[in-house]
Amino acid sequence: MEPVGKHEHEPNVSFDGGDLDCGGGLLLLIRRHIDPLEPGGLLEILSTDSTVEVELPAWCRLTKNEMVSWTKSGGQRSYLVSKGPFAPRAPARGAAPAVATIGQQLRTPVTIPDRLPPPSPAPRIAPLSVMGIGSWPRPRWMLQAVHDRLEGRLGEGDFQATADDAVRLCLDAQLRAGVDVVTDGEQRRDSYASFVGGLLDNCQLIPLSDLTAMVDDPEEFELELRALDVPAAEVRHPVVYGSLGRSRPLAVHEFDFASAAAGRPVKVALPGPYLLTRTMWLDCLTERPYQTREELARDVVRVLREELHFLLASGAALVQFDEPVLTEVVFGAASQGRSFMCGALSEKLEPAMELDFALQLLNETVRGLPAERTGLHICRGNWTRDESAALSGDYRPLLDVLKRAEVGVLFLELCTERAGEAEVLRAIPDGKRIGVGVVNQKLDAVEPVEDIRRRISRAAGLFGQERVLLTPDCGFATFADNPVASAVTAEGKLRAIVAARDLFRGDGANGDGA
Repeated sequence: MEPVGKHEHEPNVSFDGGDLDCGGGLLLLIRRHIDPLEPGGLLEILSTDSTVEVELPAWCRLTKNEMVSWTKSGGQRSYLVSKGPFAPRAPARGAAPAVATIGQQLRTPVTIPDRLPPPSPAPRIAPLSVMGIGSWPRPRWMLQAVHDRLEGRLGEGDFQATADDAVRLCLDAQLRAGVDVVTDGEQRRDSYASFVGGLLDNCQLIPLSDLTAMVDDPEEFELELRALDVPAAEVRHPVVYGSLGRSRPLAVHEFDFASAAAGRPVKVALPGPYLLTRTMWLDCLTERPYQTREELARDVVRVLREELHFLLASGAALVQFDEPVLTEVVFGAASQGRSFMCGALSEKLEPAMELDFALQLLNETVRGLPAERTGLHICRGNWTRDESAALSGDYRPLLDVLKRAEVGVLFLELCTERAGEAEVLRAIPDGKRIGVGVVNQKLDAVEPVEDIRRRISRAAGLFGQERVLLTPDCGFATFADNPVASAVTAEGKLRAIVAARDLFRGDGANGDGA
């Protein structure tokens, strides 16, 4: 497209990107300004960087936005981009377009607390307590609210009020099922992990497709994107553009509401430090604020440790760190290439080195805090109901991590045949409790109570019933737009676990191993 002397159409919003190029932050600013526009809305991008002439049209084609026109006067360029297909309309009258300048843009000063609050008392979780892993299917209207908030069309107050209603429905279902420990169902999150990218300072959620214009090898990256089950334009990924900070809570507000509404012990799930580091360390980017993955990991641990302190101070009974990507380390492809499992885009090193790195990060995050109130969850992939698409392999390669992790509870996928035999877990120290997966959240049918009772009995025989907690294998809706079960099925499976646990207790709880 050749430049024109003047844009024929007026923009709805305009911003000055200065001399930023697409790989150096311009796309982050574009995403901030284009997301809140209605389809067909027009964004003006001012720029002095010559490479944008080539990169911006390529980005528009990839993201299905449309370059309407562009102008060039000396070193100043102005690009007019339509959100989605362009539909000519009458010129806007009245107020001039909103304008943002380069001075309003990216990096936020990071504040690190001088002191972190100590843990407050919390309810004790009894042996054989029943609970979910974390996520719960969102109502359709909650999904719409999540997308509207991500794209800037729904204010924070309205979003939180909508989410409160969704959490109440989730809690009511768990209470009807008879669980002992509740979660808020992660109703406020777009996924179990990436939501953090929308809350931390100097981090932003952008569609995966936006990254193509920011990487060293766009063609190779486009090929890798095709490995995804969902279109790359619909998957949001965190991009770090400055030093990470935690100026607002990640999940404390979720805990406070769930605790007040349910009147039961509350478990909070957070993405683990290794998962977040793998997710945020985009070694493919041409420019990045951290020179090494280890530098980024230190700040990831710091912000998670801050959040953990505040959650325990608020009275959270249990804080669970999700690290499903550990199974990708040991059971994934033998090549050292990139993986899209769980959103972890960065390359990995040799498995033993990765596991040691992950263990160091987790132990530093929980260091000095009550082990009995921290947990680790591991599964083999929960983005599809197709069992054959998920990873397989028993826990032998992960035993060293499970034994040395300084958490008090291990929440493990054990119902599916893909997890192998539970007997290999006998080596886990007696001081750790085992959250045993006794139903498969991916199956439509609710498992017979007697089958679940036998699984409980077998686990009690292996570990001693004082160490056993009871859960599904994983969450019911790890990714908001891709639940693996309906709310009705989720409630039915939890109710079946409670009934099986009560039946096991009625048998005398003698761990017959049947």
